[in-house]
Amino acid sequence: MSGAKALRLGGLLLAGSAFALSTFGQDASVSAIELAKRVDQHYNQLQSLKAGFTQSYEGLGMKREESGTLLLLKPGRMKWEYSSPAGKVFVLDGEFGWFYSRGDSQVQRVRAKELDDLRSPLRFLLGHTRLEKELNSLTLGNAPGGRFTLSGQPKGLEERMTRLTLTVTADGTIEGIEMEETDGALTHFTFSGETPNAAIPAGTFHFSPPAGVPVVDALPPV
Repeated sequence: MSGAKALRLGGLLLAGSAFALSTFGQDASVSAIELAKRVDQHYNQLQSLKAGFTQSYEGLGMKREESGTLLLLKPGRMKWEYSSPAGKVFVLDGEFGWFYSRGDSQVQRVRAKELDDLRSPLRFLLGHTRLEKELNSLTLGNAPGGRFTLSGQPKGLEERMTRLTLTVTADGTIEGIEMEETDGALTHFTFSGETPNAAIPAGTFHFSPPAGVPVVDALPPV
């Protein structure tokens, strides 16, 4: 698998807690922008986060499902540690993004700035921006269990991605992220067991390549 494709499949993040719905869920006057602001507020106040995730991918003749634990520490640090398949990891240490799967002949590395510029959802989840400014044609929909969807096309990614959809609770917690790419590939993340402001040592985001495995500077996703 190429470095670009590995990063493309490995990339991004977040959340999942329950919220008792109030009359907000019944209010026909609620707009997509109002709910987007709730999402902003929810994540802007967090300094760290721990959550379980399940990731599914379908496209280019492949189907796969993976799972693990997501760790997030502001500013700019993120770790996707996979339990299935075991030994797969994506780490963003603030300077570089690192991707490695057990048994690979190389460690893939890309500058965080380049990855951040291309991955609008990543910028958002790290609290760098406002959701309503990141998605063109932002729309609000209903989802099962009293949840909502916020959908739009990520700005600057028109040639790569046709749609980004967030499944959120009424308080702005993200429980799912779905990305549809222009080639028809579909990546879906679901999140569970959110622990806001979890105690996560900064050293958790230090990546040391396995002994004897070379590091290759990969091109960012295109």
